[in-house]
Amino acid sequence: MPKYVIEREIPGAGKLSGEQLKAISQASCGVLSNMGPQIQWVHSYVTADKIYCVYIAPNEEMVREHAKQGGFPANTISEVATIIDPTTAE
Repeated sequence: MPKYVIEREIPGAGKLSGEQLKAISQASCGVLSNMGPQIQWVHSYVTADKIYCVYIAPNEEMVREHAKQGGFPANTISEVATIIDPTTAE
C-alpha cells in the first residue's frame, strides 16, 4: 500500500503543549476510526511551524478526506517512492 508524507502548515506547531498535541492526535484517530482500516497514521514530526505526517493509504484522495474531516491542513501530500537509510550504503 502506498505511503505518503503530508506537510501541514501550522504556525507555532513547535510550541503546542502536550495537551494540545494530545487533542490533535485524538481528533485524527477519531477520523481514522470512522474511515476504516485502509488508512493508517504511522507517525508525525513536529517542527517550528509545520507538522510532517506519515500515512499509509490506498490513494491521495483518502489522505485528503482525512484532512477535510479532521479540519487539518494538508498543504502538500507526497507519495513516497522509496525509503533509504544508512544501510542503503552497504
